[in-house]
Amino acid sequence: MTTSSSSPASPASRASLARPARRQWLAAALPLAGAAAAIVLLPTTARAAPPASAPTPLEVWKDPNCGCCQDWVDHMQANGFAVKVHDTGNNAVRARLGLPQKLGSCHTALVGGYLVEGHVPASDVRKLLQQKPKALGLTVPGMPVGSPGMDGPAYGDRRDPYDVLLVAHDGSTRVFNSYHKKAST
Repeated sequence: MTTSSSSPASPASRASLARPARRQWLAAALPLAGAAAAIVLLPTTARAAPPASAPTPLEVWKDPNCGCCQDWVDHMQANGFAVKVHDTGNNAVRARLGLPQKLGSCHTALVGGYLVEGHVPASDVRKLLQQKPKALGLTVPGMPVGSPGMDGPAYGDRRDPYDVLLVAHDGSTRVFNSYHKKAST
């Protein structure tokens, strides 16, 4: 008995026709799944390193003719900050941000929602950004010799003691970090 090729296939024969397609799919998919599992199970040191973190944006207002302010900007850039400089002076921005004049210095910066006034070391700014205290920001009032931007051979490598102050929103302060080692007198 002969069957015509135009007759419909039985359910059993349709299932047997579908099996090779499934088998082909599984043969192709299983090695890929195994490779994905191998990548997930690799030790983290064997995986590609994530891209280096982007520099932290910092905006500075300073006098265009102030060399120590530029030296502080250079210090911040060397420590991973992307600095945008406004050479317009800092009195107006300091007043707008609410920093008492007695806590002022020669430049004012904004970073991560915090004010940074004067020659604050980059390490203290990083600490501030990590701790995220409820505060206006940090200040090093005046221009102490030995602070970043007020250091090096131009100052005879002198280091005067100074404090970095944390400024609360009400203007009160507390010592955030102290630099009291004197390298010379």
